[in-house]
Amino acid sequence: MPFVLTDKPRPHVTLITLNRPERMNAMAFDVMVPFREALEEASRDNDTRAIVITGSGRGFCSGADLESAGRIPGIDGLTPTSIALRSMELLDDVVRAMRRAHQPVIAAVNGPAIGGGMCLSLAADIRIAADAAVFRAAGINNGLTASELGLSYLLPRAVGSSRAFEIMLTGRDVDAAEAERIGLVSRVVAGEKLLDDCFQLAERIAAFSRPGVELTKRTLWSGLDAGSLDAHMGQEGLGQLFVRLTTQNFQEAVQARKENRPPEFRD
Repeated sequence: MPFVLTDKPRPHVTLITLNRPERMNAMAFDVMVPFREALEEASRDNDTRAIVITGSGRGFCSGADLESAGRIPGIDGLTPTSIALRSMELLDDVVRAMRRAHQPVIAAVNGPAIGGGMCLSLAADIRIAADAAVFRAAGINNGLTASELGLSYLLPRAVGSSRAFEIMLTGRDVDAAEAERIGLVSRVVAGEKLLDDCFQLAERIAAFSRPGVELTKRTLWSGLDAGSLDAHMGQEGLGQLFVRLTTQNFQEAVQARKENRPPEFRD
């Protein structure tokens, strides 16, 4: 059975599932390579307007596979140092693929998201958690740094610097209730309702204009990197003008409200 499953459970929504439940969907390279390819394929699919990622079984992703790391592609003839660099680059590219995706990526965190699994959830644009979800920056517990795959960049921006320092330096569990309270996830739902909740959110996003959604995602990420309010407002303004002047979306939204119907954005 493939380690990554792709499905379209709702119109314009692609679901990508890590499918190695016996290993809690651990990040072996045999899993991460097809996962990155599935993300890139969904991004290129013009029928896909939102992407949902989740894990099979009772876990979202347990992080690095400590027993069987799998096969790293393209390393023939390399020394251990270069192999290590290639392997980290491969994993980093999974995080980058989520950020580069044209569509918003929603993480349906159905269970433990440990170490690199926590990083994967944070790389998504939106996180919805089941009540059984648990987050842990586990590197510090393994005698390593807790920072990997962008975690030290992403976590402070999600929960604030003080909480991020405390979570990463103690390696403690953050349960679903705390994750919701501190803003690590948008909300917590019962496990059996998780995917339906995420699909409904994805369908709502899919109903808006394609450039409006794509530019909103880009602008939000750009805002996290912006050095000043003035610089970011310029970026926002250009995006707004671009959609306003090159599509009929605004006129359609106004007309639809007058006629009490859903808008039909044609971009």
